[in-house]
Amino acid sequence: MKPHRWYRIPVLNNGLLLSVLSLYSLPVSADSDTQACLRMASSGLLEIADDPSRRFLGKVEQDTARCRGGDKAAQYRSTPWVDWQNYYATGDQQSRHQGDEAVTRLGEHLYPDGRGVDGALMDLEYQRIELIKFNLFDQDTYQQFVTDPSRAATKVWPQMRLPADHPAYATVGGDGKQLCNGELITYRTLSGICNDLVNPMMGATGMPFARNAPFEETFPRLEKTELTRNRHAGRLDLMKPDPQLLSRRLFTREQTAGNGCNQGLGDSDYSTAAHCDYLKAPYFNVLAAFWIQFMTHDWFSHTVEGLNQDKLVSAGCESDQARALGCRPDDRLQPSLYAETDDPESFSFAGKSYLKRAYKTTGNHVTAWWDASQIYGYDEVSLRRVTRDPADPAKLLLPDNYLPLLEDCPSYSADCPVQPQWLGQEAVAFPDNWNIGLSFYHNLFSREHNYFVDHFRTLQQQSPDADSGLRNPDQPEQVISYREVTDERLFQAARLVISAEIAKIHTIEWTTQLLYNEPLHKGMNSNWSGLFNQEESRVSQILRRITGREENFLSRASSKMARWLGQKDDPKASGGAYSVFASGAGIFGLGNSRPEGRLWWKHDAWNLANLETDVNGGTNHFGSPFNFPEEFPSVYRLHALVPDLIEFRDANAPNRITHHIPVAATVRKDATAQMHQGGMANWGLSMGRQRLGLLQLRNSPLFLQNLPMPHLASESRKLDIIALDILRDRERGIPRFNEFRRQIGLKTLTSFDDFVDHRLAENDPWRQHQQETVKRLREIYGTHSCDAGKIISTAQRNEDGSFINDCHGQPDGSVVDNIEDVDNIVGWMAEYTRPHGFAISETQFHIFIVNASRRLFSDRFFTSSFRPEFYSRPGYDWIMHNGPLQECPYPVSKRVDGSQACLEPEPVNGHEVTVSPLKRLLIRNIPGIRDELMQVRNAFDPWARERGSYYNIAWKPRPGAETDPAFSSEP
Repeated sequence: MKPHRWYRIPVLNNGLLLSVLSLYSLPVSADSDTQACLRMASSGLLEIADDPSRRFLGKVEQDTARCRGGDKAAQYRSTPWVDWQNYYATGDQQSRHQGDEAVTRLGEHLYPDGRGVDGALMDLEYQRIELIKFNLFDQDTYQQFVTDPSRAATKVWPQMRLPADHPAYATVGGDGKQLCNGELITYRTLSGICNDLVNPMMGATGMPFARNAPFEETFPRLEKTELTRNRHAGRLDLMKPDPQLLSRRLFTREQTAGNGCNQGLGDSDYSTAAHCDYLKAPYFNVLAAFWIQFMTHDWFSHTVEGLNQDKLVSAGCESDQARALGCRPDDRLQPSLYAETDDPESFSFAGKSYLKRAYKTTGNHVTAWWDASQIYGYDEVSLRRVTRDPADPAKLLLPDNYLPLLEDCPSYSADCPVQPQWLGQEAVAFPDNWNIGLSFYHNLFSREHNYFVDHFRTLQQQSPDADSGLRNPDQPEQVISYREVTDERLFQAARLVISAEIAKIHTIEWTTQLLYNEPLHKGMNSNWSGLFNQEESRVSQILRRITGREENFLSRASSKMARWLGQKDDPKASGGAYSVFASGAGIFGLGNSRPEGRLWWKHDAWNLANLETDVNGGTNHFGSPFNFPEEFPSVYRLHALVPDLIEFRDANAPNRITHHIPVAATVRKDATAQMHQGGMANWGLSMGRQRLGLLQLRNSPLFLQNLPMPHLASESRKLDIIALDILRDRERGIPRFNEFRRQIGLKTLTSFDDFVDHRLAENDPWRQHQQETVKRLREIYGTHSCDAGKIISTAQRNEDGSFINDCHGQPDGSVVDNIEDVDNIVGWMAEYTRPHGFAISETQFHIFIVNASRRLFSDRFFTSSFRPEFYSRPGYDWIMHNGPLQECPYPVSKRVDGSQACLEPEPVNGHEVTVSPLKRLLIRNIPGIRDELMQVRNAFDPWARERGSYYNIAWKPRPGAETDPAFSSEP
């Protein structure tokens, strides 16, 4: 199979076309990178594959690799891992090729560093296009996706209509054409209906999880197909290999003897003499670990009120080997809830048979939208846990500036909104799996909600008759003044602001620290604001000022092209090409204006009365209704990020650790008690300074392997949460790791040895650690004598074009690793070869590529309805400027286009950046840590770490933190 060199699609990038053309003017020497660039450019363009077995795989040709990354990129092409991670300037300072010679816009893309970063962005965009094309499988509409000629251009699905028994059925049109209108479209509804005006049920509470893998490849343990039988040969079952054996042998954090860890429980007096060893990430903090749990509570839930099926079954520990490692045979769990378990129907198209859905389906019991439903509710029961302030109903109730506690029901019943295990916790919509991090974030964003309401109330008092920006869709031309805004409308506007603020923090702050390198900095910011709007040139800013434009020419052109492509019936145009042009303009706010006219006739023709073309016109679902796929929760099993002990500090003496508090002492009601006792400032500082754990094998929290579960009537009253993660993936039919990679366009592994990072020296201790892990994988998953006659996958081909067989390139009858049996979570946590600064593996990241974009593309409140008519004028400005501009912690900067911005005083990794949204939010809601945060650039980077000049990940103290004991003896 020949790797792709270029792609027959207009992949936009800053200066990319200029870079290609200018290669011909460079001096050429034999076998130089420049000569490789010329050969690459002269080879022409390649089509995006129509056959999923001939996908890009993140692998390029020799000339392309050498042009973009020199010898290093060329050297590691033979590995299974993506090539772009070895390009120039995609790592730290050592990955950069030139010094100060690239001083012009041309030079930035012409010289090696620019070629490396541009090439990485091209590879990433190409992978996103393929994922959108090949990996969207909706449980209700897949037959239409396959058989409809317009495929990716499909915009309306009868399965997404409100059913006749829905309270809003008549309002949206009943049994005729359904179109959401009026109050249903002005804010985020409780159950998530009417985000998409023509598909009211899309993303709503209770809709089924989609899939990112073909239905036939789900539930491999059932061995429903010849391929799965060939691949696994009867070796799989819910308990094979034993999940508790995997937990104890492959996930356990190994401890230094006598360190006082006490199985993750530390010392009862929280003494700093007790330590728990863990592999630490130097560039990511504990705030980041709890942030993602705060996010997932908003995005997906398989349970109803924290409960699965009402029965208990074994959690493993069925072998002598597992029991010798300390597992518990008496652990019990509630098996997963399913929506459908009967055999799915099939259909035929173009000579091929397809399943209409997966063998079993599950429902997403929260809204799939990024709507802060964990705070505000997702159904009528959860709404009863959300408490409004009776003195100002636009606010959330915060007695003493903390959330109130959940109240017990007078007599427990099935409709009680408070499960017994939640008593003593804060009153929030999603209270399950409660811990100190969730307590922190719920209190923080509840304060932010009220802060915005107070800001709005001030404007009401100062200018009661001024235009609030809000509008009523039934009277779109009528101005709503500040005095006319009701408590309920203000509450809902505040929810829109909080939701968008959370999305912005996650996209441009959390993710850029999670994936800490230059391509992902540019890529994630392009998701939000567009490639063409990042660090715009001085000339472009002056031209915008002269012409009165809010966007530069390239961004405007890209936005117009995306809007035009989104209306096309051609799936290639409305799919891959649309994705490319949207990257230039930015997804957030895409379609929220419709410029018309020139000079003094220039105006925005966007009209609230045009529901389908303007209000809903900026969304794109790429032919498949939006919901999270089952594979998305699978790759967000991130428990290894959490330490066993939190290094507690006092904000008045940040360089001193006063206690080591077990995370186990901060769960459920204990989290609330700890938060009130320690205070937001101290907990924020403690989690902000401490490093989280590496997301890799042999590094999961000990306390989670022994978590008390008193509400489960099992003999042990405990549960191994790591084993539970493995079981849940098996129950929900996640493909095993190697087939999962093939299905999402990544190169197959042929043995356990492929997991080792071969960029490390043979005697490197970290490589030896990896080799020990490989040894354990082989012991548990085993080997077998292969049969070259058995084809195990048609998702990918060998170099000669044949499909992969059971021998993975070895002679027939060879003893080969059971690499096909590796559980998904085991496999991606064993990926030691990662791009620089990646806290997650490339397999996880690939699922992230498609879903991180889609949840923005599909949400009209982030695209065409991101406007003052919905958010209010102050709400719109709040999101654009990360809060009130006049409250910038540094002097407000004035740009040459006349605009103002709240900027960091020094460049960050070579970029001029705004003060990040979470940093601003923390400063205004927790004043006690303002001084500490003034030295922080990204709130998810350990607050005392010296960041260096270019994506440095060394663990060194910044000025003023030299005496912090966290730096005293650890690398």
